[in-house]
Amino acid sequence: MPISSTTESPAPIPAAQYIRMSTEHQQYSTENQAKVITQYAQQRGYEVVASYEDGGKSGLTFGGRQSLQQLIKDVQDGRTEFKNILVYDISRWGRFLDADESAYYEFICKRAGVRVHYCNEQFENDGSIQANVLKGLKRTMAGEYSRELSVKVFQGQCNLIEKGFRQGGPAGYGLRRMLIDQSGASKGLLKRGEHKSLQTDRVILVPGPDEEVRIVLLIYEMFIRQHKVESEIAEYLNGQGIKTELGRDWTRATVRQVLTNEKYIGNNVYNRRSFKLKQKRVVNPPDMWIRADGAFEGIVDPATFYTAQGIIQERSRRFSDEEMIELLKKLLAQHSDLTAHLIDDTDGLPSSACFRARFGTLGDAYRLAGYVPNRDFEYIQINRRIRELYPNLLEDAIGRLEAVGASVVTELDQDHLRVNGQYTAAIAISRCRHTQAGASRWTVRLSDRRLPDITILVRMDASNEQPCDFYLLPLIDLHAPTLRLAEHNAAYVDAYRFDSLDGFAQLAQRTKIERRA
Repeated sequence: MPISSTTESPAPIPAAQYIRMSTEHQQYSTENQAKVITQYAQQRGYEVVASYEDGGKSGLTFGGRQSLQQLIKDVQDGRTEFKNILVYDISRWGRFLDADESAYYEFICKRAGVRVHYCNEQFENDGSIQANVLKGLKRTMAGEYSRELSVKVFQGQCNLIEKGFRQGGPAGYGLRRMLIDQSGASKGLLKRGEHKSLQTDRVILVPGPDEEVRIVLLIYEMFIRQHKVESEIAEYLNGQGIKTELGRDWTRATVRQVLTNEKYIGNNVYNRRSFKLKQKRVVNPPDMWIRADGAFEGIVDPATFYTAQGIIQERSRRFSDEEMIELLKKLLAQHSDLTAHLIDDTDGLPSSACFRARFGTLGDAYRLAGYVPNRDFEYIQINRRIRELYPNLLEDAIGRLEAVGASVVTELDQDHLRVNGQYTAAIAISRCRHTQAGASRWTVRLSDRRLPDITILVRMDASNEQPCDFYLLPLIDLHAPTLRLAEHNAAYVDAYRFDSLDGFAQLAQRTKIERRA
């Protein structure tokens, strides 16, 4: 009787797949990546048992990619049943500007006994000299692609600005966004939360309701003719029950915005600040601004606008150090207490910001004038800067949401934003404090009122001058009324950290779902 033999096929090798989808090319769609990874796995005997996906994420930084962070954490903790990671190609692992950063994350996996496979590359990641040379070259090329893409996008934005088109953000009080088609014909006003639906459509600014235009002109009238300072104008408007475009009370900062923004005379100005390639945000000098003068109809005549700028500049004209201290001494002789508010409200005196810029802090200027505050003055100044920063951050967040097509409604009673009618968000700013050992710490006390679904925690930098990063904290993970953060926190906390508000905007980005036939 013949003896038959059977050969059992080897068990598949467990592997994880990592997919990152940005918004640049169809070739990098999640479906295409998964298809190539599946083919690679079948040919080599792998079975995908875990999947990590970062949808709509930039490859420039590690901080905004929660799935990659979780993958690295799982590998380091040794909690995985796989020893292989399948990635579409080098660029999907990351287009880091520093090629060593990409290699570092792969090394973490390698050290833990987990191998990374690049499924659509023309070489095997086997540690050979050829593979290492090609990986280094491709990593550098991936970072260079990001640099070149940034330049092209910036040039395209500049071209649209010079043609008078608006590049995102709210219109501002007294102005509205008008949608126009390819030929320049009007298609109607865009309400807050609405956005263009066609790639060829453009947005310009136009004068808003007559009542708002009247208020803008009144602000200039009070500032120039009545010699009112910004805080006095804000107090008057609030007393009349007049609200900003966000339905909020006026502040010195919001009045100053109306008095200094060139959009009120029809000028389109761009690139005042830069945040390219997820690097540090910088304030650019005027010669780097991109502008189109007279791009659209203004609501303030240029003579009035530049008169206001002259008044503002005169308040800050160059005095010698001795002259500035002498002016403070004269002010001190008239008042028993010096404050930034008093300085800003005194005619003929440079602003409190000028004193800070010249002498480092207002406290230092006070001491030179012979005045010693009987309280923690620096703490007061930091809080003041934070209060002035808040409306700018709020406007930035709303602008980014609208730029990705999200609808935003302000809930005044709770100081919340309702996004897409589905969830709420609010901004909390935390000043940086320093321990005796020199370490940085941040503390935020959450509101006793109803918490939003997402708290945007803004951490100030070491000097408390500008934000250094952002935490998007979901309500489900906020268990205590006080949250304390250090420079480096547990992975489950820092997983919520972002370098900018782009991460918050991406949460609201809607994805079109194609219906099957």
